[in-house]
Amino acid sequence: MFSQAQMIRILSLLFVFALPFSGLSGCSTWFTGSFQEPEIRLLKVDVVRAKLLEQQFVLRFRIDNPNDVSLPVRGLNYTVHLNDVKLAAGESSTWFTVPAHGSHTFEVPVRTNLWRHMKYIVKLLEKPDEPIKYRLQGEVKTGFMFGKSVHLSRNGEIIPGSYIPE
Repeated sequence: MFSQAQMIRILSLLFVFALPFSGLSGCSTWFTGSFQEPEIRLLKVDVVRAKLLEQQFVLRFRIDNPNDVSLPVRGLNYTVHLNDVKLAAGESSTWFTVPAHGSHTFEVPVRTNLWRHMKYIVKLLEKPDEPIKYRLQGEVKTGFMFGKSVHLSRNGEIIPGSYIPE
C-alpha cells in the first residue's frame, strides 16, 4: 500500500506535529482546576544609578511554585506608585522555568524620571518621620501556549527618615 519511504515521511510528520504537545502534560493541571497560583514576592529594590533626569533601579522578586509540575514564566508587566503618583511602569520579557515545588529569584530593571515629580517628592520628604505609601501592581505571564496570568499586588509604607543619613 505505502512504500517504505512514504511510511517514513508519514511517521516523521506525525512525530513533528506531536512534538509540541508532548510538553503540555503538565499544563493539564491548568485545565482541571488543580493549578495553584504561584506566590510572588518583592524581595528588594536596589538603586543602580540616580542622575538628575533618569533613575535606574532593580526590583528583585522571588516566585514560589506550589504545583507538581514546573512552571514556565514568560515575563512581568508592572506599575509602581508612590502614594497616588505613578513612578514607573514597564515590562520584562525574561523567560525562565520554576521547578515543581521550587522557587526562582529574578530581577526586573526599572527606569524612571523622578524629575517631573520632584516638587511632590520634596514635599513628602519635609516630614521624614511620616510614612509614604507605595503600591506595586503587576502581572506575571506563565505557560507557553496556554498560559495564565498571575496578578501581583503589594502595598506598603516606607518611612523616609529611615533611609536618609543624618
